[in-house]
Amino acid sequence: MASLPEQAVRPRPRTQAPKARTRWAELVEPYLYLAPSLALLAIFTFYPIVRSIYLSLFLTDPLGRPRVFVGLEHYANTLSSTFLQSMGVTLLFVFYTVPVGLLLGLALALLAHQPLRGTRLFQLIFSSPLAVSAAIGSTIWVMLLNPVSGILNYLLGYVGIGRVHWLTDPRWALPAVGMVSIWLRLGFNFVLMLSALQNVPEELLEAAVVDGAGFWAKTRHITLPMISPTLFFAAVVGVIHAFQVFAEIDIMTSGGPSNATNTVVYRIYQVAFRQYEFGAASAQAILLFIVMVILTYLQFRLGERRVHYQ
Repeated sequence: MASLPEQAVRPRPRTQAPKARTRWAELVEPYLYLAPSLALLAIFTFYPIVRSIYLSLFLTDPLGRPRVFVGLEHYANTLSSTFLQSMGVTLLFVFYTVPVGLLLGLALALLAHQPLRGTRLFQLIFSSPLAVSAAIGSTIWVMLLNPVSGILNYLLGYVGIGRVHWLTDPRWALPAVGMVSIWLRLGFNFVLMLSALQNVPEELLEAAVVDGAGFWAKTRHITLPMISPTLFFAAVVGVIHAFQVFAEIDIMTSGGPSNATNTVVYRIYQVAFRQYEFGAASAQAILLFIVMVILTYLQFRLGERRVHYQ
């Protein structure tokens, strides 16, 4: 058998151009997929943050245009003004709404998850607040909480409780708005918890029943650990939502009475769009952003240790 010429069997040297083009495509292609999302984030998230930081260093005219550079003066004035009082009201609002909202959503989800007749109807009723906007829900509750014609005082009268001025008494205004906020968030918490419960493996629950575990034992030792990631997510989102509450405050109390419901976000709205001090409002928004970042970080540091991931 005749041997092939040496040039015919020698492998051709590989050119570097196709390999370089492949590597370049691998580097660029993911960013092309991310480009629409990055563009939206840049326009609606990053630019407002940068613009707020810039405005917080200036005195502005009524149209929001920076006029006089004042440095950190707005931050110093914010920390010495009623901003801290509004922060206290906001923290109290978080304390009122987040734990109660989570416990109520979990209790209703556990009830609707039981193999009973009519659970579909209960699921529909419990999730219905999800379809109600904050503006409509707040308007309805303003009528229900009316001290003269509201049905809530009418029902309380049957058990001997006198007329309560829910939205005009500083002692009751914040709990009343918190109650409405809990109701508006109930559908979201309920659907979230019910979805988590439906993903708990039936084999674990059946094995617990064979070992003689009752409802509370199964809930404590199996159900709650299995849905702990969902509980943690709902707690983080609930705190963020409570810090950003606005529609209920604006429609039901407008920050009153006596600033009892004047949360930080509503105060920023008043400073920016009623007093036209956009620089001071921007400084308060940046401080609120820092507080929320710190609280979210603490939630992850302290709460994530109790979360059970499969």
